[in-house]
Amino acid sequence: MISGNNTYLWQQSDWPLWRYDTQRLAGLLAQVHHAQGHLLGRMRDLGTGLRDQATLQVLTEDVLKTSEIEGERLSPDTVRSSIARRLGVDVGALAPADRQVDGVVDMVLDATGHFDQPLTAKRLFGWHAALFPTGYSGLAAIRAGGWRDDASGQMQVVSGPVGRQKVHYEAPPAHLLEAEMADFLLWFNVHNEPDPVVKAGLAHLWFVTIHPFDDGNGRIARAVGDMALARAEQSTQRFYSLSAQIQRERKAYYDMLEHTQKGTLNVTDWLEWFLGCLLRALQGAEVTLSAVLTKARFWQRWMGTPLNERQVKLIDRLLDGFDGKLTSSKWAAIAKCSPDTALRDITGLIASGVLMKSDAGGRSTRYELKPLD
Repeated sequence: MISGNNTYLWQQSDWPLWRYDTQRLAGLLAQVHHAQGHLLGRMRDLGTGLRDQATLQVLTEDVLKTSEIEGERLSPDTVRSSIARRLGVDVGALAPADRQVDGVVDMVLDATGHFDQPLTAKRLFGWHAALFPTGYSGLAAIRAGGWRDDASGQMQVVSGPVGRQKVHYEAPPAHLLEAEMADFLLWFNVHNEPDPVVKAGLAHLWFVTIHPFDDGNGRIARAVGDMALARAEQSTQRFYSLSAQIQRERKAYYDMLEHTQKGTLNVTDWLEWFLGCLLRALQGAEVTLSAVLTKARFWQRWMGTPLNERQVKLIDRLLDGFDGKLTSSKWAAIAKCSPDTALRDITGLIASGVLMKSDAGGRSTRYELKPLD
């Protein structure tokens, strides 16, 4: 394997005494706090039902994207149903439960919903066991619900083809994990940084640098960071998804992580990137909020129109941002019905004024929601 001679963060003599330039971060922190306050203020103005819908949408994206960063794609319908069950939000017909999806959802909801409870090794083990309910990651058996033991060699983050892999990072050896995690958990639960949002950025970096598990370290690091953000905001409800923003900036995230883990304990660069990413997540949440309000207005307008389950399902898909253009064949595939039934559903919605034919060209007729007056 190709490995450099760089000393990693945990090998520095002053580990883990983090340093950062507060003056350099001051402007970004002010923007983040302003965006947080603005978003929370807008959400308080909404009724409980709309807040629940916004939370459901954000958490669904969060769970999907935190897994996607690791190259794992979950079913959006299954994730949404799993979260709806736990939040008690009515979303109509629910998708069947899935142990793997439920595990990720349970971790995310526990981290943010119980942010005021201490983070302990036992709690982390529970999250890890929930992520890997079978005790396997792919085809590889792992220590689910326990620190890694490095039985297969030292924990490394690598990329590239077998035989020519590049080592991006090498984690502390297993025999140090008990002490390393004790230090981290004491700091996380007791120590106060000058700014709680900065603490979230440090928590994410510190956890993923220790890399205490065989697999799932990135997902758990993001959950730990979200828990710190929930503590900073003193709110169990999530109205933005940092994981979704990290997924959009995935290359920059990994590049900055590698740069930081091969650097010094002055982590200003990392915190500057983290705060910028968080700010963009907060700003992007305005789009989510607008979508929730549009959806609410839509259903308010058509609440008296009789619709069957298939029609409700497909309209919800369109309101949530349908990928591509809706055709009768796509309707039949998504609704799991015959082409004739799909066409009857569509014709009925056109007659009611809910749907309209799209102006977009193509071999098949395409349909879209009729704009609200």
